[in-house]
Amino acid sequence: MMTEQQVQQQEESQLVAARRAKMQRWMDDYNVYPWGNRVDGLTSLADARSQFSQEAHDASKEEGGVDDRPRVKVAGRCIQHRAMGKLTFLVIRDETGDLQISCSKSALSTEAFKVASKLDYGDIVVAEGPIGATQKGEICVWADDFTLACKSLVPPPEKFHGISDAELRYRQRYVDMYTNPETIETFKNRSIIIRAIRSYMETGGFVEVETPMMQPLAGGAAARPFSTHHNALDIPLFLRIAPELYLKRLLVGGMRKVYEINRNFRNEGISKKHNPEFTMLEAYEAFGDCETMLELTEGMVRAGAAAVSESMCISFGEIEVDYNKPFDRVSYGDLFEKALGFSMDDEASVRAKGSELHIDGSDNLNHWLLVSAIFDACVEDTIDPTRPTFVTDYPSAISPLTRPHAECDALSHRWELFICGMEIANSYTELNDPDLQLQRFTEQLDGADDEIQAFRTLDDDFIHALRVGMPPAGGLGVGIDRVVMLLTGNESIRDVVLFPLMKPQDSTHEETD
Repeated sequence: MMTEQQVQQQEESQLVAARRAKMQRWMDDYNVYPWGNRVDGLTSLADARSQFSQEAHDASKEEGGVDDRPRVKVAGRCIQHRAMGKLTFLVIRDETGDLQISCSKSALSTEAFKVASKLDYGDIVVAEGPIGATQKGEICVWADDFTLACKSLVPPPEKFHGISDAELRYRQRYVDMYTNPETIETFKNRSIIIRAIRSYMETGGFVEVETPMMQPLAGGAAARPFSTHHNALDIPLFLRIAPELYLKRLLVGGMRKVYEINRNFRNEGISKKHNPEFTMLEAYEAFGDCETMLELTEGMVRAGAAAVSESMCISFGEIEVDYNKPFDRVSYGDLFEKALGFSMDDEASVRAKGSELHIDGSDNLNHWLLVSAIFDACVEDTIDPTRPTFVTDYPSAISPLTRPHAECDALSHRWELFICGMEIANSYTELNDPDLQLQRFTEQLDGADDEIQAFRTLDDDFIHALRVGMPPAGGLGVGIDRVVMLLTGNESIRDVVLFPLMKPQDSTHEETD
């Protein structure tokens, strides 16, 4: 007995076979080429619709009147179809919207009308004619030329009601895009947001650069890398975790303000907030600090919001954020004490809380690493999700690339930006003391687990660059995918990444948080 999936596959196979047979008949009987040719002079469906003139339409109906209706040539995928004898009506879709095409037997060649009347959902067509309206007032193109541009051999899901299965949407993004118009809108807005951010950075005097994605050392952040091997040089390489150490080398070389928007790769979990391949902006300003970066980030996020929302009040799930309002700021220690009722300097209380939360190693873990674990578990969720908030003055022990406070070396000049419960950006006043940096790197490596130590190596060349001399600087990392999530109202990173990483289709996909 066949399973439900096998029955579905058999039905789909039969539908594909029927479409193939129809295509062959068209080729034999009407000399139709089912894969089309180049088409010039196309107008988007939205632009075509905007050219409709009621006055010209009414005049064309008057006896002896002149037909001055604008002519357009449009193309799109058939999403609705109705054949009524000598008239055929269809709706086509492109990235700008939908538009009806009205086909009359008297206006088209015999072959063209037969193709129009027998179309399948999903077929891509080109139509040309005047913009008018039907008797019911529906704006349409009255086609006097009609051709098939591409025969679709696979039926669309549920007659273009859209894909509701999230797994299928991500696996077949190309189907998701033409059946769910809001998907295309999301990725158009992603482009608009990134363009606004680039414009904001360039207006601020930053130069966009590109640094290596394949690196001989896995550095710049504490994360597991993807590794590979370069055959010609016979050396191991790593897909970059972050571009940080290369961008700082540019400051050593004399560039004043640099930034990069590009891919990073981290061999870690998948969740609604994490994809192993993700887009990040990193920026560095010589003679700046984390306060410089704070002002830059607030302006950058606000510029992105303004690019996609006139009101700049954008909903994320049930949360509405007003990006017009000044961002909030609170120190790490104050937030910790307010949430838990004791200071993060109180080691006894910190260890007791760690034990209560069953954090591994609560009895002997480094005090500040335990503080960080407790903060992640209990404190982040207390930040007001409706108010973008900069959390400042992170512990130095968890900020190895950051300059410590002169008056309290346990704290660093570092902040993170949280919006709607997500970390969006991270910034440092960069550490440019080569001896202290070497000490921090060494301590970080000594404290890493065996798996990380297997691929993490001290970057001697970066230490050498610092000895050459790097000016004081502010540094910034912004998760572009998460910014796009917030500003488009999508609660999963997979909805703003065109082709998110997926397990093979015969495997069960599991997300981790």
